[in-house]
Amino acid sequence: MAKLNDLPIANLQFYATAPYPCSYLPGKLARSQVATPSYLIDTDTYSALVSAEFEATRAQRRAIARHASLEYRYGELKFNAEHYALYRLYQSERHRGGGMDHDSREQYAHFLLQSNVATRLIEFREGGELRMISIVDELADGLSSVYTFFDPLVPRASYGTYNILWQIEEARRRGLAYVYLGYWIAQSRKMSYKNQFKPIEGLARGEWKRLA
Repeated sequence: MAKLNDLPIANLQFYATAPYPCSYLPGKLARSQVATPSYLIDTDTYSALVSAEFEATRAQRRAIARHASLEYRYGELKFNAEHYALYRLYQSERHRGGGMDHDSREQYAHFLLQSNVATRLIEFREGGELRMISIVDELADGLSSVYTFFDPLVPRASYGTYNILWQIEEARRRGLAYVYLGYWIAQSRKMSYKNQFKPIEGLARGEWKRLA
């Protein structure tokens, strides 16, 4: 793994975007931090910027058993009409009115299919039927969840939970130490699932700390 002083981080500039409506907390505004120029952010740099012990709970073990028939395959990070149709279905059922339920093909591709780092797309099928797509960044020390969408109409499914458990197991298979679940807003119910995967750490003021 490269050291921080070997990476072009010193040449990056960070700025905050203009405020925009928060998709997680109604009535609140959000701002995103952006690093530029983007061409300097390769896999090693990304790893340094974001930088497992894990035991599944009984409910999580049930999710693994429930979806034991899922088969995964690494696919190409490019537009696929079948994937896009599943994305639109997922957004319309799970995030209706959030703005993304009307994403065009171009918006979908810009959101998930453009990357300057090692990003992989994984298909999950059951009996040949597409059930879930997961987008994951491959870092020097772990896997970083980008986005996952799945068939929301399958009754009693736990695809979201299963996918994170799959990423943890995939990291173990590769000898990687971490799975990064992205940022966390404590007041957002949509993000509360992340705290179900323990032990979990959070990066606060530049320091990783174990969360209760």
